[in-house]
This record gives sequence, C-alpha cells and structure tokens, in this order.
Amino acid sequence: MLDRITPAVHLLEKRGCGAVLLHTRSQVSSQRRREQLVGRLQVVGATVVDGSGRDPVDVDVTIEDGRITRLGAASAPGERLDAGGLTMTPGLIDAHVHLGLSSPIQPQFSFQLSAAEIAADIFATAGATLDAGFTTVRDTGGIDGGVVTTIAKGKVRGPRVLSCGPVQCQTGGHGYYGADWEPTELWNSHHIPGLCALSMMSGNADELRGNVREAFRRGASFLKLCVTGGVVSAHDQLTDTQFTVEEIAVAVQEAAARRTYVTVHAHNNEGIRNAVEAGVRCVEHGTDLDEDTATLMVTREVALVPTFAVVEQLLRDTAGAGLGESTRDRVLGVRERMAEALAVAKAAGVRIGLGSDLIGPAQGRRGDELRLRAELETPMEALVAATKTNAEILGLSSQVGLIAPGMQADLVLWNGNPLENPSLFADPANAVLVVQAGRVVKDLR
Repeated sequence: MLDRITPAVHLLEKRGCGAVLLHTRSQVSSQRRREQLVGRLQVVGATVVDGSGRDPVDVDVTIEDGRITRLGAASAPGERLDAGGLTMTPGLIDAHVHLGLSSPIQPQFSFQLSAAEIAADIFATAGATLDAGFTTVRDTGGIDGGVVTTIAKGKVRGPRVLSCGPVQCQTGGHGYYGADWEPTELWNSHHIPGLCALSMMSGNADELRGNVREAFRRGASFLKLCVTGGVVSAHDQLTDTQFTVEEIAVAVQEAAARRTYVTVHAHNNEGIRNAVEAGVRCVEHGTDLDEDTATLMVTREVALVPTFAVVEQLLRDTAGAGLGESTRDRVLGVRERMAEALAVAKAAGVRIGLGSDLIGPAQGRRGDELRLRAELETPMEALVAATKTNAEILGLSSQVGLIAPGMQADLVLWNGNPLENPSLFADPANAVLVVQAGRVVKDLR
C-alpha cells in the first residue's frame, strides 16, 4: 500500500535545466510509480540475502539513479520504503527461457494462430516473468530481435532479455516442427520476422556458418545449438547426437569472432562431450552427464544449466503445452537422471546455473525451478544459482546478480523468508515488490 512509503521529499520531474513539482509520494498512481526512476530510495527493515551465499543480514539499502549506492543507514534525504518483515533478494535470473513459445507449440507452428495472438502471448509471458521476480532472462530460442527491442524500449513490461535468436539445428533434428512431408527449405516460412523464429536448419558446416551469421545479423547476443535429440522433439530420440565436433566448432569460431559464446541443448553424454571438445561455454539440461565429462567441463570452464521445471510441467500437463502424449513418454525418467547429473556436476566442481525451460502458455510459475532445486540442494544454493552464478554465465556479473554498491538496482521483496520456505519462490504473489534498474515495476504491498 502507498502509505508504506514515507514522503520524505517531493518528486521532481526534470525538464531541460529546470524542475517542475509533480506530487507528493502518496498522490502518485501505481502506474506512474512503475514508470518512475526513483532518484533516491532507502529500503529499510528488510532481511537482505545478497546473492553471494553469505548469511542474511538486516541492513538498509540505498538506491540512487538506478544503482545500489550503499548498504547501511543513510543520512542523506530520500524516500524511505518500510520493508519490515520482508526478505530482499537480488532480482532473479532465468538462464533458460522461451518467451517465443508462449503459445501452444504445435498450433503456433502449423499456422493455426494469428501473429496478433502469438504476440499477445509473448508479451503477457514477459510481464508475468517480471511479476514473478525475474528481472533478467536468457532466451534460448524462439523470439526474434524485435521482441528484445520492444521490451528494452519499455513499450511492454518485461525483464532484461539476452537472446540467441533462432536455435541452430541439424536438418531434421531437435527444434524442427514441420510436418514429415514438408520440405526443409519451407521451415523458415514459419518464422514471423521481428516476433518469433524458433530454429534454423543446417545440413553441413557451411550452411551452419551462414545461419549463425544470419542469427547475429538479426540481433543474437550468443548462439545456441541443439547437439542431441530432445524431449519435445518430432523427429529424433534423446540418444541421438546431432552436429559433429567440427560443425559445432564452426559456431564456436563465429561466436568468438564477436566476443561471445555458444551454449548447447544436450541430453546424452556423448553429445555433451562433443560440444565441450568443440569449445562451447555452456550446456543446457545435461541429463546424462558422467563424471569424466563433468571433469572435462571443469577443465574447459564450461557451465551447466539444469532445467527441472519443464520436466514437471510436461509430466503434469503435456496437452497444455500443445504437445502430444508421446512427449510425456519421453520425459519419464528424465528428472531422476538430471538430478543424478546435477550431483555429478557438483562433485566435480562445475559452475551450475539455473533455468526453467517452461514452454507453452503455462509460464506463470517460473520460480518453481528454485523450489525444485531447493529439494536437491539447499535453498541458498538455489538462490545463488539464480542470481550470482547466472549473472556470471550470462556475462553480466558486473551489473546484476548481487546486492552490493555499484550494482544495478534489481531487487525483489518477498512476503516471508524463501530460504525457510522455498515454495514462496514458486508463487508470483509472494514477490510483493520488484525493482528493475531502480524502477518499481511491481508493487503489491
């Protein structure tokens, strides 16, 4: 509620070199406050979990011009936000999202939905992601560059988005959803330029080189390749490997030329190892990772992003994602094997991030991934994976992922203590206040 904020000063809107008095804080509408970059804000009374793994502390946090400037009592004037009884964490980061797959998948890619409906679903999911406390995401395939730009401009609500653009896939491999009779060269007609573009098909290294260059032209900030079959697949098995080491290395070379990296969709160990040997920097899923390959990942500084929430989603409601029951059969046993791989990776010392991989319209409970990880690790380890470690994997560790002076003011206030009750992460209603780069983007207090 608005009366939780003390109007210590009036809000000023700068126009040119002058300033015009607007309102006292209590008169500002909730919509206006979402758009307002707070000049100086002191959040007092919260229990702060800073994302580093250190024990929680009761400390005041000062935000100024979009950044955290101080931990501790502040003497300078500014608005005060009473956060007594709430827990503060950094804005959460999801390292594996599919905003472009916010509609039921099969209808979306068989021309049963209009571009307007697909766009509405994408932007609704982007807003829901922010409301769940996720201020940054890495989109690992499905959106085209226009979505990233539209959110960044503030035309729709959403998190900070890093995107690979279309996923790079082997001809007929994971990521291809055309009909069996449809010629591969028609697949790109399923893209909606500037909105959604799931994947690009390559039959050899030269085609792959051309396709990754095209992905960068369309705004990709990193690359993703599918190097094994997948759970949500139409034309392959989880045991299949896709792309050769030499072909994967072509994408690595092109990414390095742009000072970025390649991550891979990989379930079976052989595909994981092929990718690591080719020079990728990250592995998604990692379901059947073994000890030797985990050790190689440590040596090569390759990160792992397990994805448990999508497994739960598909076991619970396959049809809701717009997929057939055969998909449910594929996912049986994946959760158990992925949990074993997580333990193997931890024992080896692999850097482990966190991603939800949710698909279809049911992406409202993205924080389920933290709840599920907290069952396999500690709640603190799950939170660190979703903040500090994910920021490192995304190359944003100097900007987000920690509550510390100099960092972007990406913060979430939780109704309760999610370290004591990790299920709080799963319900967006528990993220009672979300701040992104110093802007209040959600306030349910």
